[in-house]
Amino acid sequence: SGAICGVLQFRQQWVSFTGAPQTIAVGADMRLSGAPIGLGLSVISDKIGPMSTTFARVAGSYLIPNLAGGTLGLGLDVGILQKSINSNWVVPEPGKIDPTIPGTYGDALSNPALGKATYDLGFGAFYQIPGRFYAGLSSTHLPAQTVGSGAIKYDMTRHYYVMSGYIFPINPNNEIGVNVKYKSDLAAGAFDANLIYSYLVTPAQKISLGATYRVNDAAAVLLGYQMPYRNYTFKLGYSYDFTLSKIKGYSSGTHELILGVCFTPQIKKISSYGDDRFLN
Repeated sequence: SGAICGVLQFRQQWVSFTGAPQTIAVGADMRLSGAPIGLGLSVISDKIGPMSTTFARVAGSYLIPNLAGGTLGLGLDVGILQKSINSNWVVPEPGKIDPTIPGTYGDALSNPALGKATYDLGFGAFYQIPGRFYAGLSSTHLPAQTVGSGAIKYDMTRHYYVMSGYIFPINPNNEIGVNVKYKSDLAAGAFDANLIYSYLVTPAQKISLGATYRVNDAAAVLLGYQMPYRNYTFKLGYSYDFTLSKIKGYSSGTHELILGVCFTPQIKKISSYGDDRFLN
């Protein structure tokens, strides 16, 4: 489409838990003008308790158009991954020390053994028939490395993702979308099913309402709004998860907020001056 897009995502999981999982992600992508090549950049910060994980990735994709009525994209990303433990976290049970964590509990002094960084690779494929069907698969942490040494080690297990969706147009102003997603590290997996209704005020402006069910984990309600303004398209999304797992009596749910914007550069028209002498 030639648009340059950016997105900001914030997710606070299991509200009311101390040290509950928290994710902040920033990303941007664009397609090179006149070429079947896409470029992307993303930075993700993921925290749970004293553990922190940070990803910084650059990605590239190659687009194959006119394939059975749709477009196939093949992508590869490369980046840096860092895992760390906060060395001044408070011991949950005073008097009990975890011998695998070096350093003295309560010390504010940084311990280099608590943080490790390495390279990371990922691959993905995505097929789309605009406005109708899409499907994709991907894998992250392809090197499947063990990061660190000695007492501190982090196993970066390879993860796999598969997803697909279909959009059913009811009339020019109403449509229903369904999609499913499965992710696994071959030891455990999670399955999501989603149903989204959208009211199209115009082809570029719409209001969405949806629901998600994650097997044995959570159910969520989704709200979304998309609005064009001049050369920009703004997107706002919010979801609230109702915890269904064994911790449902202790968790106050999960909040997620997504802000997105796309900018489409205006193509300048080349004016010409005609002169009969030059047969223009």
